[in-house]
Amino acid sequence: MPTLRGFVSILLLTLTTLAWGVPLILLTLIKLVTPGRRLRRRVLTALNWVALNWVGSNLWWMRRWLRPRLEMALPEGLSRDQWWLVLSNHRSWTDIFLLFFALHRRIPMPHFFVKRQLIWIPIVGLAFWAMEFPMLRRLTREQRERNPQLARRDREATERMCRHARERPIAIYNFVEGTRFTPAKHAAQDAPYRHLLRPRAGGIAQVVSLLGDRLGGILDVTLHYDNPDPSFWGFLCGREGRVRLEARRLAVPAWMLEGDYHDDTDYKERFQSWLNVLWQDKDHRLDSSR
Repeated sequence: MPTLRGFVSILLLTLTTLAWGVPLILLTLIKLVTPGRRLRRRVLTALNWVALNWVGSNLWWMRRWLRPRLEMALPEGLSRDQWWLVLSNHRSWTDIFLLFFALHRRIPMPHFFVKRQLIWIPIVGLAFWAMEFPMLRRLTREQRERNPQLARRDREATERMCRHARERPIAIYNFVEGTRFTPAKHAAQDAPYRHLLRPRAGGIAQVVSLLGDRLGGILDVTLHYDNPDPSFWGFLCGREGRVRLEARRLAVPAWMLEGDYHDDTDYKERFQSWLNVLWQDKDHRLDSSR
């Protein structure tokens, strides 16, 4: 029965994607031939509407068909009229839909830092491109040092998103570990946390630098699965078990608005220390929730 539930879930997810994919493709074609940023912004607003309804449609059937055991603790004062930076630990593709369950229509349309390879996913990849999500490469330190131009292109993609984001409120979601947690990755990193991988500060530092004066706050989200090995397939089969989602609203420290992460060594160290402390606290909270 769980396997059958999983295949039905895939069918429902596919049908909603195909249904909302039709207006998405049409609007993308219109955007390609629309002159001027002002007119393209109107098309982008329509694309955001399509994406929000795709999310809402999936949440509707997931609540009724999968009935996820999600316990949420959210801060007061969330608004769709403000800009937000959402940081979260990362265990599974399920994380994305859990964040949607918690924050959909409570804050603006989400924008993700996405891996460049995801552009090849039918319809979804097109949506990432049309809605101007930054498409980033997964680079090792050696690759960045050998070819700094690649890292510079990632920074330029983030800068474009943030520049356009000043035109309307958005929520920027970032899984700052850069990849999903697995015991093998944890061991390879020799991470100083029990339940987390090492966080990466560069992307969020750039967002704060470019949008910090507009941010309503930073949402620090902690996801805790009772299942020690969560998977998206398990979620679609309705057997993921209980998940707890805790979101805290953090103010943007004034010092974050006064430096350059890539050119100021002291600022870079301070930002990394701030994120490491945040991750240490998250690790302790995951410990205490067991």
